[in-house]
Amino acid sequence: MKIVAICGVGVGTSGILKVNAERVLDRLGIDADVTASDLAHVDEAAADAQVILASPELVDRIGRTNADVVVVQNYFDLEELEQKLDEALG
Repeated sequence: MKIVAICGVGVGTSGILKVNAERVLDRLGIDADVTASDLAHVDEAAADAQVILASPELVDRIGRTNADVVVVQNYFDLEELEQKLDEALG
């Protein structure tokens, strides 16, 4: 399974989301490859992804995808991230 965490410009914020997603997936016992990407390269990064993690302001800019787009309000809130990943992957 592949999950892509995205941010608008660089990979700083998406890197934080990636690390926190990996922590949550470990707690859930789910094996997944989590990568970080910027919005400009999301088509390449998420071509074979099952889930894209994004902030609300980026959702409309992702474009067409077969992945489930999970909107994360707070990248540091592991409880929110756990709930949303559990719903998306459960």
